[in-house]
Amino acid sequence: MSTTEHRAATPASTILVVDDNELNRDLLSRRLRRDGHTVIVAEHGRAALDRLAEQPFDLVLLDIMMPELTGYEVLERMKGDVALAHIPVVMITATTEEESIVRCLGLGADDHLPKPFNPAILRARVGSSLARKRLHDAEQRHARSLERELEIGREIQRGFLPATIPEPDGWDLRAHFRPARQVAGDFYDAFPLPGGRVALVLADVCGKGVGAALFMALFRSLFRALAEPQFTSAPDTSEGLRATVQGTNDYIARTHGSANMFATVFFAVLDPATGAIEYVNADHELPAVLGAGGAVRARLAPTGPAVGLMPELPFGVARECIGRGETLVAFTDGVVDARNPAEESYGEERLMALLASGGVTAQALIERVDWALGSFIADAAPFDDIAMIAARRI
Repeated sequence: MSTTEHRAATPASTILVVDDNELNRDLLSRRLRRDGHTVIVAEHGRAALDRLAEQPFDLVLLDIMMPELTGYEVLERMKGDVALAHIPVVMITATTEEESIVRCLGLGADDHLPKPFNPAILRARVGSSLARKRLHDAEQRHARSLERELEIGREIQRGFLPATIPEPDGWDLRAHFRPARQVAGDFYDAFPLPGGRVALVLADVCGKGVGAALFMALFRSLFRALAEPQFTSAPDTSEGLRATVQGTNDYIARTHGSANMFATVFFAVLDPATGAIEYVNADHELPAVLGAGGAVRARLAPTGPAVGLMPELPFGVARECIGRGETLVAFTDGVVDARNPAEESYGEERLMALLASGGVTAQALIERVDWALGSFIADAAPFDDIAMIAARRI
């Protein structure tokens, strides 16, 4: 390939040449410029770091033995700096410096260029290093694009959570949500129903990430869309509740059965005047009822399978009454499955002991659990989404 053809095939790049020998700097610069590259030179290691701080480079040709800072030291500093570590480095070495070459490669150098300089070898080493740099840059652009898309998804998903929670007289209702990733499969909802009743929903869609998040939106929308007509046409709470959950289950199973997506759900309907709740627990974590003194008085057992597994699955409805000073606490499995750095789960025993440690407001109770989980998880990566609802009868 001629020089002109090579220049057309290789995108121009900015290259830093670092060598204390002026003849070497001049020779390399002329040959690189001939191939269409922009060349900046540095006469020693400290000057090289100054140039790297001033502007971006696509490649560094770095001599080993130099005053101020050696090539080894410059290479170590570059690879230890997140802003510079991605820049490929080709070490300038003598043909007899095999031990130095091995050391440089161990420190993170991408290649080496033997002296005296052979034009074909120079072009090949520079070309392959720049190709790796372009691939890295393309991957980073793609990653940033995906990150932005996920952030948009997160903002949209946040809009599915209720902007406000109903505040019926005599009740203190609070909720909490913490996704493990940008988007989540857990959600909570609370909305008014005919007759002064209030719906409280907590759900955990199977899986994690984008797939779970898409179905989270579908489950939440179906519950809302079906609840209003069902509770309007069926004054009986139990029948309206069963029909809402049944309708959601059948739609998911029949329309999206091939996706094998389902959700564990706790769907309760609260009568604020009496404290009565009727609920479907679709294979969800057992909510707790805390007595006026804070002790766990009851756990609300499952009344049916997870929602969306198969059409026409039966869902039972159970009943509980929240007395004055008592609190209903529902949570997703991300609370009990939270992991610390030693991969130990937080567990139900810890959670129940924490809930029973004294009567507080619904907000304070949720904050207590959230703080305890944060301390337990410490610097471990989040294991699962977390959602909670607390309803305290004042």
